[in-house]
Formats: sequence, C-alpha cells, structure tokens
Amino acid sequence: MFDYVRKHTKIMMGLLFLLIIPSFVLFGIDGYNRFREKGQAVAVVGSYEITQAEWDASHKQEVDRLRASMPNLDAKLLDSPQARYASLENLVRERVLSEAALAAHLVTSDAKLARDLQSNPTIAALRRPDGTLDMEQYRQLVGSQGMTPEMFEARMRSEIAKRQVEAGVVQTGFTLPGVADSALNAFYERREVQLARFNSADFAVQVKPTDAELDAYYQANQNQFQAAEQANIEYLVLDINAVRKSITLSEQDLKAYYEQNAARLSGTEERRASHILITAAKTAPAAERDKAKARAEELLVGVRKTPASFAETARKNSQDPGSAAKGGDLDFFAKGSMVKPFEDAAFTLKKGDISDVVESDFGYHIIQLTDIKAPKQKSFEELRASLEEDLKNQQARAKYAEAAEAFTNGVYEQSDSLKPVADRLKLEIQAASGVKRTAAPGAKGPLANAKLLAAVFNPDSVEKKRNSEAVEIAPSQLAAARITQYTAAHTLPFTEVRASVQERVIASRAAELAKKEGEQKLAAWKANPATATLLAAQEVSRDQPKGLPAVVLSALMRVDGSNLPAWVGVDMQAQGYVVVKVNKLTPRATPASEMQKQDREQVAKFWAVAENQAYYKWLKERFKVQIKVNRPSNSVADAAQSTAS
Repeated sequence: MFDYVRKHTKIMMGLLFLLIIPSFVLFGIDGYNRFREKGQAVAVVGSYEITQAEWDASHKQEVDRLRASMPNLDAKLLDSPQARYASLENLVRERVLSEAALAAHLVTSDAKLARDLQSNPTIAALRRPDGTLDMEQYRQLVGSQGMTPEMFEARMRSEIAKRQVEAGVVQTGFTLPGVADSALNAFYERREVQLARFNSADFAVQVKPTDAELDAYYQANQNQFQAAEQANIEYLVLDINAVRKSITLSEQDLKAYYEQNAARLSGTEERRASHILITAAKTAPAAERDKAKARAEELLVGVRKTPASFAETARKNSQDPGSAAKGGDLDFFAKGSMVKPFEDAAFTLKKGDISDVVESDFGYHIIQLTDIKAPKQKSFEELRASLEEDLKNQQARAKYAEAAEAFTNGVYEQSDSLKPVADRLKLEIQAASGVKRTAAPGAKGPLANAKLLAAVFNPDSVEKKRNSEAVEIAPSQLAAARITQYTAAHTLPFTEVRASVQERVIASRAAELAKKEGEQKLAAWKANPATATLLAAQEVSRDQPKGLPAVVLSALMRVDGSNLPAWVGVDMQAQGYVVVKVNKLTPRATPASEMQKQDREQVAKFWAVAENQAYYKWLKERFKVQIKVNRPSNSVADAAQSTAS
C-alpha cells in the first residue's frame, strides 16, 4: 500500500486536491475549526447550541468572580455538581434573554450606553478632574478582561438590551391596595389549633409481612432496587506540584542561582532621607507651579552652599506637615514606599548627596540622603532551602506546558494504559472504586469533576477500557483516567435487598394503618368532640408556623374561618396522619400607616418577581430550551434516593 502511494505521488496529490479543496470552498477553514471546536452541546436555546466548552468557561468566570469577592469561600462548593449546574442555568438564561432582545428588535442607543457607563463606579473612577475619561486607563481596564473598548461596549449594549427584556415586566408590576391587604391579612392571620398525631413509626410493630408479600413487593417495584452503573478506575493528575517533584537540581545550578539572587534573597536595602517640599497640586495653574518650582530652586542653592543648614531650612520652609518639624527627616524606607519620582532620585544618591529639584504630584522636593542600610548578605548554606524552593518553582512553571503536552499526547497515543505516561512524567497512578457518572456527596478533587467523570463514562472508554482524554479540572491541572472494571446498571437480586424490601413494606403498611386510624378518629371526634384526645392548643400563622410541617399548616390555614371550630385531617404519607381542630381565628392587627405602606410595597415587589419568573418560563417555552444535562441532587438524601431509584 505504502509502495503504491510512494510510486504514484502525483496521482494521490491530485485525488486529495479534488476531495479536500471543494469542501474548503463550501465551508471555509473557519467552518472546519468551528466544527472541531464546537464540542458536545449541553443545552439548546432556539437554534443556538451551548457547548461544554462554553459551560466550562462560564463556570470558570463565575468561580473567579466569587473567589475575588469572597476569598475565604470553600473552593469545594464552587466546583460541586450543583454549582456547575447553576452556572449552566445562568448561561441558558443569558442566552434566552439575548434571543428575546433580538426577537423584540431591542437596541441600545449611544446616549443610553453613555449613561450606563457613567453610572458604573469603576469607570467613573477613571474620570479626570475636568470630567473627561482617561482613555489610556480605560483601555487598560477593559484590556485586563481580554477586550478592546469596542468589544467591551458591544457587550455592554447587549447587557442593556437583555435588561430591557425583563424591565418591561419587573418595572411595570403593581398590586392594588385591596389585593395586597388581602394577601397580607391571610399571611399574618393567626389560628388557635389542637393536634393529634398518628405517626407511622408507632404502627410498624403491627406489621408482620410474609416472604410471599415481600417477594410480591420486590417483583412489582424492581425500579426501586436498581444499582447504578459504576466503575473501578485508575487515574493520573498532572499539576505544578507533580512537575516540581520530578525536578532534580544540581549543586552547580543552585550556586549559580545563588550568585544571581543572593542580594534579593538576603533582604531589602533601605535608605534614610530628609526633604524640603514646596507644595503645588498637579492640577494647579502653570503660573502657580512655576512659582513653587522657582522657590524650590532658590532654596536648593542655599542648602548646596551650606549642606549643614538643610535641617534648619526644612524646618522653616518645607510645606510637608509630617516632616518639617523634624528637619525634613523621613526615616528609613524601602523601594515601593515613596512616589516614583522621589524614589528614583533617592536611590541614585550617595550618602550625604543633595538632589536636584524633583517634581512629583505633591509639588517640588529637595532631597538629602542621610543614611543607607544595606542588608547583610546571607551565605549559600543559609539560603539553600529557599534557593531550592524558588528554583524548583520557577522550573516547574516553565516546564508545565511541555509536561502538559506530553501528558495529553501520551494518554491518547498509548490509550491502553496510563503507566507509560506515569513513568515518563514520574506521576503516581491513583485508584478509586465504585465511581459513578455523578460525583458522590463529599467527593473531592478529580472525582468531583463533572467533566472528568463524563470522559470516564464515554462509550469508547467504557467499551474498550481506553484512557480518557486529558481533562483540565482546574487551572494548571490536568487529569486522565481509565476504567479497570465496569459494572452496568442492573436490578439487585432479592437476597441482597431483602432487608430493604422488608423495611419498605413495613413502612408502607404502617403508613396505611396510621392513616386508617387517623381517619376513624377524625370521624368519631367530629361526631362527638368531647371524646377527642388532643395536644394543648397553640396559635400558629403562616409567618409563625411553630414547627408544623408545611402540608399541615397549609391545610389548617385553608379551613373556612367563618364556621369554627372545624376539623381537618392531613395525610402525611410516609410520616403518618394528623388530625387538626381549628378552634378560633385572630385577624391581623391593623398596622400603622407607614408600616402598611412598606408591607404593600413588599407585596408589589414579590408580585413583580413572580410575574418575571412566569415570563421567563414562557420565554423558555417560546425558544424551545433544552438542557441536556441531568440536574444534580441537592442533598445527600436526594443522592441516596436517586441511586436507589
């Protein structure tokens, strides 16, 4: 085959030309790049597909934002499945609002954009005293976000348009005073009640299921006894620390690094200076600044003629209130402590020298260097530990990109084992058992990363036991894994789940007995209230439920208050049954006018939020939103229930 290709090179080149060039003409090189980079869609909004890469980037931005605002926030919370799913929902919401803005032809005028930028405190801080925007600082600000001013302003126009979509609902919401008062009266209304509880647990002792009943329940409810697919895996993690461990330093490297950095590592040089300041604000008129400079130059002539008079001249003439009384003495300072023009001049002087007039934002300085405190240089042995630490860190950062490329290529090219990559990069192969598609509650590190778990359970990885692709699980941290043993989802045999079946049957029957007993008592007590055995009366309301379950509180608050006392039974399902007697109703006290006004405004806000939520739900239906990722459980109990079902 290869001999044929070698002998007929021109024919093969012509064939490739005919096959490849037309497709580039039809789709373009960018089309190929987009196809390659698009990746798997995790959500769809209209005709727009949100890819895994977009989701990852959006989540990273959100994590960076939260870490910047709350440095002490637990990093595990930010990388949990719930946090990642919330990022996806936010991304979907942003896309829905963008589609709605486009459909409504909402545009942002230059005047509206300018007003919005003016109200931004970060941008407002870039304004000069005359009100004009410092464009250089503005470019630096948006450049730090990886954008040009044009890109930033385009994004701001889009954000304003998206806000307009919801503003039409939120800002026009209102409630009539009568409607608000009706809702508030119901919320604050109090009811005196007495309860009788029939707990399922109290009836469990009466249930004695037979083996036949247990088997029948198992056969009818096999979906409750499913074992989720799981795998035993081995995995590798490459990060800066792993690269660092592989680095060996020679004595020659360390000594060369010592020679280059001994002064820096030994400490910081400090200088002591005195100065005479003639103040002149940076924004002062030119004539005023010229006058201040002339005064400083006049004083400079005097102190240079008689250097010993510097302190006395400073006391009499310096306009720096902090140092004038001390003869201009500023004590010792290191680099970075003073404004740059002052510092540059001070660190070029020799002890006893007097500078020329130095201009700064504060005015004009005359500087006399009075002392130099040079740090004592430490020996090689004293600095050995810090030298090794510094040099290893530097080399690790420099070598990480090379190691990352070797890691990524290695797990792909030798896909039947992680050992070659581990040996080459001196990484430790780690193992984990019982790994599932969704991270287990409390999982940490790679096993909590949704993207890595998705790669592990990729069909190619499952069926052929191949290495997963290299996945970036954190900044400068790659991981890859492979399945060593796979167990598909299956129904657990009866012998393994017999105890669970028995527990469920008993709980179900006990709940039925509790309900039956509760309904019988309810009927009897309605007929003859004097025979009722109830707990002591207590007052409850929607804002003060006194620990009552929501379903019980809702039921007793719905009882017609015009015909009391009244009885109601509440089926608590697995927990049992509750009988409630509602004795009397206490209406909401009439609030003071100011409080009433605030309450009505609060109801109006809640109403607007509810309307906006309903509107967003309608928009999702209009643009046919599909989220193709399962919502993670919100608790350990949820996770356990999900696993069982």
